[in-house]
Amino acid sequence: MSSRLAQSAGLIGLATLASRLLGLIRETVLAAVFGASASMQMDAFNVAFRIPNLLRDLFAEGAMTAAFVPTFTRTLEARGKEAAWQVGNLVMNALLIVTGVLVVVGIFFAPEITLALASEKFTNRPGALVLTSQLTRIMFPFLTVLAVAAAMMGMLNSLRRFFVPSLAPSMFNVASIISALALVPVMRRFGFDPIVALAIGTLLGGLGQVLVQWPALRREGFRYRPIVDFKDPVVREILRLMAPATLGLAAVQVNVFVNTHLATGQEQGAVSWLNFAFRLMYLPIGIFGVSIATASLPDISRQAAADDLPSVRATVSRGLRMMLMLNVPATVGLMVLAEPIVALIYEREAFRAYDTRATAAALMFYAPGLLGYSAVKIASPTFYSLRDSRTPVLVSMLSIAANLAVNLVLVRVLGYRGLALGTAVAALLNAVVLLWLLRGRLAGLEGRRVAVALGKIAIASVVMGLAAHFTVDWLTSMTPAGGEVAKAIRVFGAIASGLIVLAASARLLRIQEFNEASARVLRRLRR
Repeated sequence: MSSRLAQSAGLIGLATLASRLLGLIRETVLAAVFGASASMQMDAFNVAFRIPNLLRDLFAEGAMTAAFVPTFTRTLEARGKEAAWQVGNLVMNALLIVTGVLVVVGIFFAPEITLALASEKFTNRPGALVLTSQLTRIMFPFLTVLAVAAAMMGMLNSLRRFFVPSLAPSMFNVASIISALALVPVMRRFGFDPIVALAIGTLLGGLGQVLVQWPALRREGFRYRPIVDFKDPVVREILRLMAPATLGLAAVQVNVFVNTHLATGQEQGAVSWLNFAFRLMYLPIGIFGVSIATASLPDISRQAAADDLPSVRATVSRGLRMMLMLNVPATVGLMVLAEPIVALIYEREAFRAYDTRATAAALMFYAPGLLGYSAVKIASPTFYSLRDSRTPVLVSMLSIAANLAVNLVLVRVLGYRGLALGTAVAALLNAVVLLWLLRGRLAGLEGRRVAVALGKIAIASVVMGLAAHFTVDWLTSMTPAGGEVAKAIRVFGAIASGLIVLAASARLLRIQEFNEASARVLRRLRR
């Protein structure tokens, strides 16, 4: 079981790595083309994209994963593929109808949505309200396209097909990059604001996620049928679970939503600095946290359906320990190397040194939340597999309230940086409470084993961070120039030294999870 989980997580991590690297390229291109504080274009885009992206995360992807995968898996195991395909078609068409209504409402009320989302300071800037409303209208159909893509992803994951679904988000990044480079001159030629090209690229990217998964799903035997039955018992169960699942997984997205609103009241560029920093922080979440959670969920669903709680406990514990082994070093690394990383990825053309320092400050405050986000990805869907939708909802509401309270205080003390720190604190609170309650539900989570692993990993990560810090200082003194090659040498040199020290520390401390991961990599290299 441990080997299969590691293998599945590895495949997902590889595909997600490709997607996240393309995401970094996307962010680099956007930073160079549109900047951060020099104009309001990126702020307008980030505000406009927040609503469809929020609904996508809550409704199309987050809730679909938590409610659809366990139910689809149970149907697949109990009644076979044909019955599962029937469920897939019914749910997909139900999503098309519901999200279609939301899209129409969103397009019609785009100005009102912008006024509700952004502060008066932002909407009073010349042209901000009109531009943001236009971008909102263009991007709202992204929700419907992503709802279909999420349903396809859920079906493939239930069939233990992880690579293609994890690779699908790459299409969004590819389309955005091409649009930013190719369509911006076209927009200027026809009198449109250049940022409209990015909104069009967002829609094309969503469509690409559907198209890249369709052949894999057809090979498994799925055939689309335009059938609708909201009274079907399985569909009703999924829809019944989706409402609390949406609320249960809402904390991260709603907290980011709150941050966007508060950030629009800060200086120009604050929305973009937070967004660029959050994207960087989300890189290890996608590669490590999501990959482990995605690989674990089908097994947890099957074990929960068989009422095999000891196996559920073992799978969750194993996923947590693997997550810690990957994300604790990533957290330390992001905090230590925040400014060199931001400078390497973003600082060029319209993205200036001032933007680099501001984004790096946000990244340092965001980074501690990495562990919380990743743990929630494992814990929250486990409750839904156990058919407990109430607990994640209550914990999510607690997290949202805590985030709002903390951010209202910290934004006055630390400005936009306080918003990043408040979000991290809320994410950690969400994870701690969920895991504590899950521990009671499963009669333990192999707590001693997890605690020992965390202690060892934390020690190794601190030593790694010190090595990376001194390395980047030394390389900066050796390469004082600010060129791209010098910036790359500092970042990759510090990462390399940090990884070497991490590996040595893990060997000395006999961290089992590190040994298992490195042994698997060595076996692949020998092949």
